[in-house]
This record gives sequence, C-alpha cells and structure tokens, in this order.
Amino acid sequence: MTQQAKREHLIETAQKLFSRNGYHGTGIDLILKESGVAKKTLYHHFQSKEELIVEVLKRHDEQFRSMVDRRVREMADNPKDRLLAIFDVAHEWFSDKHFYGCMFINAIGEYSDTDSSIRDACRAFKEGMRQYMESLCREAGAKKPRELSEELALLLEGSIVTAQVSQIPNAAGIAKRTAKLLLEAA
Repeated sequence: MTQQAKREHLIETAQKLFSRNGYHGTGIDLILKESGVAKKTLYHHFQSKEELIVEVLKRHDEQFRSMVDRRVREMADNPKDRLLAIFDVAHEWFSDKHFYGCMFINAIGEYSDTDSSIRDACRAFKEGMRQYMESLCREAGAKKPRELSEELALLLEGSIVTAQVSQIPNAAGIAKRTAKLLLEAA
C-alpha cells in the first residue's frame, strides 16, 4: 500500500469510528487496530489526533455536500422543490441504520474551544450548507435569499438534533412542512 493509500485508509477508518463512537470515544489505538496501520505511519501523516479529526471533517464535508446536491437534483427539477428536497434527503439520512447524528455538531459538542481548527472545519461546513441553500433561494426568486437560507438552515439543524436526540422518526418531514410555509411567504 502506498503512503497516500495508507493516509486515505486512515481517514476512512477514523471517519467511520468517529461517526459511530464519537471523537473522545475513539482512541488512536483503536484507529490503528481497525486500519492495520502502524503508529509511526499515522504520525507521519498527522501530527496529532486533532489534525486527523480536521482532515476527517474536511473529507466528510466534501462527501456529504456532494451527496446532498446529487440527491436533491435527482429528486427535484426546480429550485423551490430542491429546497424542499433537502429535507427529503435529511429524512433518508435519519432513516439510515448508521445515522449517529451530524459529525460536525458532535465535534462541537466534544471540542468546545471556540478558537480551534476543529471548530473552523465545522463552521465551514455549516456555512457551506447555508450558502448552498442561499443559492437555491436566489434561483427560486426569494426576495431575501440570505434571510430565507438562514431560516431553512435553522430548520435543518433542528431536525438533525431532533432526529438524533429525541429520535422522532419524522423530524425532517416536520421541518419540511415548516419550510413550505417559509417558501410560500418568501
């Protein structure tokens, strides 16, 4: 296995473990055991666990936003319906047997320092999702696309936490009904 392949394997393994067990609940030894990579190799690629977490979050950001955009485009043909389809994609995600909540929300819960690279990666993801919604709001002709995107992002975040914590099976559907009202008013 090449050095680059080992790095990628470490990121993939850590992503699965962090998602399932949490960041503090996943030690370096478990990552090494599950990946079959030597400690020296891990520290060759990442100077610290925090650096590995940031890389995992960046990777998850790319994968997740790409998946959302692809699924939204498959589900809907126009911007307004695409905004609502975001909540359908969320429902699919919440229904997955491997749904452990949002990796970014979970990271902030475990690493509360307001000035860290982990928080920066989480903030970048959340802002990227909001900007995605804002672009759809603009395309849909919303008078105040930024404001509407912030409202929709808040609904999405609330549905994620509700699905994870309260385990309400239709959290995304409830949020989608409210999103429809916001879109009609916009």
